[in-house]
Amino acid sequence: MKCNLCPRNCNVERSEKRGVCATDGIVLSRIARHDWEEPCISGAKGSGTVFFAGCNLHCRFCQNYDISVKPHGAEISPQRLADILLYVADSGVANVNLVTPSHFADKIAQALRLVKHRLGIPVVYNTGSYEKVAVLRQLEGLVDVYLPDLKFCDGAVSALLADAPDYFDKATAAIAEMRRQQPRERFDSDGYMTCGVIVRHLVLPSFVEDSKRILDWLAHFDKDIYVSLMSQYFPARESGLAALDRRLFRHEYANVKEYFFNVGLHNGYFQQEESATRDYLPDFDDGDVAAVLSKVPFIFAKAE
Repeated sequence: MKCNLCPRNCNVERSEKRGVCATDGIVLSRIARHDWEEPCISGAKGSGTVFFAGCNLHCRFCQNYDISVKPHGAEISPQRLADILLYVADSGVANVNLVTPSHFADKIAQALRLVKHRLGIPVVYNTGSYEKVAVLRQLEGLVDVYLPDLKFCDGAVSALLADAPDYFDKATAAIAEMRRQQPRERFDSDGYMTCGVIVRHLVLPSFVEDSKRILDWLAHFDKDIYVSLMSQYFPARESGLAALDRRLFRHEYANVKEYFFNVGLHNGYFQQEESATRDYLPDFDDGDVAAVLSKVPFIFAKAE
């Protein structure tokens, strides 16, 4: 079947030709506890991250470009993903965190339908937000916490940085659907979010005014929404743009942070300057993925 799962509308048979996401079956590049998400996501237990290879955006500044541009890892079935989700949930983490899942959303929904009732911890959908509302509706009742990016506002900026001039329209419609599914935030007695939405925005060097327009939209949309304002940008790869080939200036982030409060937003997470380092980037080693998979018992999938 030809794939039009995301707004790219590649209309390709993914088993024969690769679309923008450059994948066909589910490809996993990392399965591990992650301690550096927002406090209500990672906390002391850590978040059980499942990183999917490939991406439908390919931002020029991507810090996970090792797996987003040239996907690699272990290719698995939805049934095997269900096994993995149970394994992650049983490892003592605070949640199951699905990272860059958009281009496998239909298969992820299939896996979650098998195991959602057995996980016992929240499911986090960690996305760049270049999604179709109709596809997100397949996840209703399966995702507890939505963790969407809102990367760009101006169409010229998103065209330049991700070749997606329609990004803002698609992403805001997606976030509105996430909010419909999870209309309020709830936390457990340890402070972990059990349901809700946290919108992430990475402040980019030279694009402060675009960040402010994003905060304008969020304040108009819902002044109570949780926002994670990130300062962790650093030039992780050659972008070809002088504007991005430097670190974020301290005053740029401070300017956006002040604007956050000026527009009436009040539920926020902020980062320290020390976050802008490679030390916090995950290691995408195919051997590590294989080692974890060797420990995951076969329940829904059949061992070959």
